[in-house]
Amino acid sequence: MMLAIAPVIAEAGYECVHMGGGGQISSSMYYFRENRFDIVRLLARAMPHTPLAFGTQHKALGQFEVVPESVRELWMKTWAEAGASWTGLNEFLGNYAEMSPIARLSRKLGLKINVPMVYAITPIHTDRWYTRKAAEIAQALKPDIIWIKDSMGLLTPERTRTLVPAILKGIGKIPLGFHSHCNTGLAPLCYLEAVRLGARVVHTCVPPLANGPSLASALNLERNLSLLGYKPMVNRKALEAESAHFAYVAKREGKPIGVPVEYDVSQATRGMAGGVISNLKSFLAQRGMEDRWDEVIDDIQLMGKELGYPPNVTPYSQIMNVQAVLNVSVGERYKVAPDETIRYILGHYGKPPAPVDQNVLDKVSSLPQARRYLNWVQPQPSTEDLRKQVGLPGISGEELLLRILYPKHHVDAMLDAGPIKTAYPRGDRPLMALITELTKKKDTSYVHIQKQGASLALRRYRSCN
Repeated sequence: MMLAIAPVIAEAGYECVHMGGGGQISSSMYYFRENRFDIVRLLARAMPHTPLAFGTQHKALGQFEVVPESVRELWMKTWAEAGASWTGLNEFLGNYAEMSPIARLSRKLGLKINVPMVYAITPIHTDRWYTRKAAEIAQALKPDIIWIKDSMGLLTPERTRTLVPAILKGIGKIPLGFHSHCNTGLAPLCYLEAVRLGARVVHTCVPPLANGPSLASALNLERNLSLLGYKPMVNRKALEAESAHFAYVAKREGKPIGVPVEYDVSQATRGMAGGVISNLKSFLAQRGMEDRWDEVIDDIQLMGKELGYPPNVTPYSQIMNVQAVLNVSVGERYKVAPDETIRYILGHYGKPPAPVDQNVLDKVSSLPQARRYLNWVQPQPSTEDLRKQVGLPGISGEELLLRILYPKHHVDAMLDAGPIKTAYPRGDRPLMALITELTKKKDTSYVHIQKQGASLALRRYRSCN
């Protein structure tokens, strides 16, 4: 679907196109039996002058596992070899200086660096905190761009007016980018305010992938910024063609269309990303707990304070979602806790913005399975050690990475599925798409198409042999 429209994407003039990270690898693998790195290679060849970007977490990769440095290096190298040229260094707890080794490796691999600062509404995440952390990023990581990541769609235009100057104060001459989700309907206004205040890169989606819980519409922002006297460095016609293609794909595949939402004040009080909300609803539905939504949400709000105010984004959103469901279903908070909750509370994911509540720390530390993590130190096996662990000494670094981070049966099924299917109709050329689809029908012998004075007839003849 992406490859079909790649020539048009290449004309759009994007600073980069984000290809995702661990979640996109698992989605491609689990649901489509496709290797995400093959997708990156195909797109890199199809639009060689459009930079592709990927995300790198500080501690956890893949299925949110805390990994050794050799795995992180393999992660970076594999993306770079596949064709990515930008990386986002994600450290959502605020321990940015600890990512200096990853930043150095990124430079060594020739990657440009962007660093997101997640926006959250907590007693910790004040303008002063953001100014201090922005300066820390600028000094320790020296990125090519720093951006505001409002993944929970919490920003209002009023709050944007204080946050943007606070971060600009800390980053000096490094460009500022802006990223916000449309959960409350306010994101498009916040984008315009951020640009007015000094942001120079905006993260968008094209309709029908924009709006709703997603990012702001590239078409809407291009038009509004132009009307305000700015000169967006994109090709509007290419954006429209790309949008038309994916609208065609959505209709053909029966997928939902992103639409603007009405303002919902409860969203600001929940402080949850759009993807987190949809995943949690699915999670509750699988367990027949849809009627306990409010209880789970209330538990998550309380847990945020207890766990030191981690932003409700990956992987911390998943950790809190699962723990909240267990708290509500078991009937006693923290009586049962998965390994991820235990490891977060013990600091394996990094130091949280504020100390973990001592009562919660004591209770979770006393759980039987917590014993093996109390004095745990991250092992640092070499790549060759990892090959021995997997038991397949001759595999590529890419396959080794996938086998380390993802379940064996999913990796095997993906590899057995063979090459990715690359043929898909161009949705921005509806007539050609229609003809392509019709020629595939084996039970049709005659087709007549007429539109605006043009007429086309297709007839299938039987072979005499």
